Amino acid sequence: MSQEVIVVFTAKSIERILEEGGTSAWRLDHNHARRCDFAVCTRNAHAHWDQSNWAPATEAHRTAFLVGKIRDVVPCPTTPENKEARGDRYLVKFSEIARVEIPNLWKGDRNPVKYMSFEDLGINPSTLQWEPMPEPVNAAKPSDAVGSINNGVKPLTMGEAKKGLALTFNVPPDAIEITIRG
Repeated sequence: MSQEVIVVFTAKSIERILEEGGTSAWRLDHNHARRCDFAVCTRNAHAHWDQSNWAPATEAHRTAFLVGKIRDVVPCPTTPENKEARGDRYLVKFSEIARVEIPNLWKGDRNPVKYMSFEDLGINPSTLQWEPMPEPVNAAKPSDAVGSINNGVKPLTMGEAKKGLALTFNVPPDAIEITIRG
């Protein structure tokens, strides 16, 4: 049970997280975050930005209030409140959630995102009551979000790339070889 989980310090309410499909607008290491299966949301009750259009959060400062099973980590979509999605911010999408109340879980760090183990947090995920994540209400379509961030270019699988290139060059897809350097 020592696998890493993402722990975030957020001012957003459970209702807001459900509307967005997960916890969002995090500057994090995308590859590191995608290796995690869970995220734990802890309450930042002292946020310094306007939250008047959000449902009020009721949890005490530094309390863990939600655990989510991570479905994906994607660039933040453009929403009515966030017309210019920034490429350096990510939405951690959930497939299932469990509501918890663990006081003083967040010990205080400058960075509102950290990686820990459930063991270090004192949480046993097998004892949590999981519920399916509802469909997001105010989220943009992932293709819209990625397209707006990357000037209309959307991610492709290798198969999709080969099929597209095969059409472009009028050859069968198995004639296409792709080399990735990086």
